[in-house]
Amino acid sequence: MFIGVCTIELHIPDSGSLKTKRHSLKSLKDRIRARFNVSVAEVDDNDLWQKVTMAVAAVSNDKTHLNQTLDHVLDLVRSVPEVSLLDYQIEIL
Repeated sequence: MFIGVCTIELHIPDSGSLKTKRHSLKSLKDRIRARFNVSVAEVDDNDLWQKVTMAVAAVSNDKTHLNQTLDHVLDLVRSVPEVSLLDYQIEIL
């Protein structure tokens, strides 16, 4: 059994308040959960208006499949015009 965690740092340039940030983030998290059946949570930068650090976690018995799933999550994040991907890190445990 393998556990994959992808930590993603995002910039939301149009966000002018925490409410706007949470709305954009909720939409993105819901899309990721629905499409890939993974867990998603905001893990840092909770008080910043334009920066988000979130983690995506998944479990699989195949390391390659797990890595591909997390890569597809990153592709989805890159395709969202409202956010900019600043940095990411993938760990397979």
